[in-house]
Amino acid sequence: MFTVMETRRLYRQVADQMRSLIERGELPAGSRLPAERELAQRLGVSRPTVREALIVLEVEGLIDIRMGSGVYVAARKASAAGAPPEDFEGPFELLRARAVVECAVVEEAARLARPEHIALLDRNLEEMVAAVDDRHRALALDREFHVIVSSIIANATLNRFVGSMHDMRMTPYFEKLASYFENRRTWQAATEEHRAIRDAIAANDPAAARKAMCDHLQQSELRLSESFGEDHSSETAATAAGGQAGGL
Repeated sequence: MFTVMETRRLYRQVADQMRSLIERGELPAGSRLPAERELAQRLGVSRPTVREALIVLEVEGLIDIRMGSGVYVAARKASAAGAPPEDFEGPFELLRARAVVECAVVEEAARLARPEHIALLDRNLEEMVAAVDDRHRALALDREFHVIVSSIIANATLNRFVGSMHDMRMTPYFEKLASYFENRRTWQAATEEHRAIRDAIAANDPAAARKAMCDHLQQSELRLSESFGEDHSSETAATAAGGQAGGL
């Protein structure tokens, strides 16, 4: 039924294959899809790739993801209104791009930071602490924090680029993904990670700032790597051991 995927934007290929199976009736309404780990093995892709594909299909209305129970083919017809375009980057692709850019940005920011920059970061952190129960507000403040860091370098192009990467998270696709994996606990963790970044910048320590940013992005990717109700402890440990970067 399933075939190993070829290279290209893999999560879209996985979504296309599963969509075709649903539309042909090979995966009938109400049926439960194989577990995420099994799907990844059958398709020859990573579990995060499967996860990205499942979010696409849920946004389209083709499947229902029931945390702790599994993924089921929906009875209702699909709607493409909220589906990302073909060339849209998946969250893990975006997170890894951010790791390349923002870990370099914060290193330079730590060299150039002045007291007024630290004051802006402190105000942002205070507001973030108060917003951990308001996901939309927390998301806006998260974007603001990273843009403040990039603005220390005083390069308008770079600042706009960092902001645009964060703006990609404000779409129906990312909203659906975030609804599963962002909560008070994750925003509290992100706030403390931001605080470590702030402290390294305030100390004008480029190496420490780079490490703090990379650690933050790595932890963010691990938070997104949680499975839909499956045991993911072994995968998380493997990812941590490999030092893979990326994050929210």
